[in-house]
Amino acid sequence: MPEMQQWTNVISNFTENREEIAYTFRDTDQNIYSRLTMSSSGYLQRFKWISNGEDWNQHWYAPKDRCDMYKKCGPYGICDTNSSPECNCIKGFQPRNLQEWSLRDGSKGCVRKTRLSCSEDAFFWLKNMKLPDTTTAIVDRRLGVKECREKCLNDCNCTAFANADIRGSGCVIWTGDLVDIRSYPNG
Repeated sequence: MPEMQQWTNVISNFTENREEIAYTFRDTDQNIYSRLTMSSSGYLQRFKWISNGEDWNQHWYAPKDRCDMYKKCGPYGICDTNSSPECNCIKGFQPRNLQEWSLRDGSKGCVRKTRLSCSEDAFFWLKNMKLPDTTTAIVDRRLGVKECREKCLNDCNCTAFANADIRGSGCVIWTGDLVDIRSYPNG
C-alpha cells in the first residue's frame, strides 16, 4: 500500500519461507502502542494509543475506496479510482458482459478479444499496479525477471509474471485468471 511508505517510526518485515508468509511491523518509538484489528464490517484498522487523551486513535484503515474491494473488476479487469468508470480491461481484453459493464458493474470482468495463440501473443507491461491475487501463482526466488519472462513465455498456461520482490529479485508466475488488479497513480 503506497501510503505505508509515509509512516514514520515503523519497521516493516516481510517473511516468506516454507512455513509461513507474513507481514509484520513494529514502532521504533517505545512510547507508542498500536494495535491492528478487523472490524465486524470488514475494515482492517490500525489504532495508536494516545496517552494524554487516554484513548485509541485510528491511524490507518482499509479498504479506503471501492478499488480496495476484492475482485471489484473481475478477471482481467483493472480498477482505477482516477478513471470513470473505475473498471477497465487489460489491453487485448473486453468486458465479459457489456450490459452490466455499461451499468458500471465490472464484477464479471473481461475476456480475450481474440483466441490465445501461444506462439504469437506477447505480454503487455503494467506499471504502478497492485499484483493480482496469488491463488494461482508460483514463486521461484532463484530467478531474476529475465529468466522469469522466458519461463513464462515457454508455458502456454502462464497468464502473467512479475518480480517476487519490489527490489527486483525473485519470480512470480500466474497460471490462472488474473483477479483483483488495481492501478495506483503513484507509489
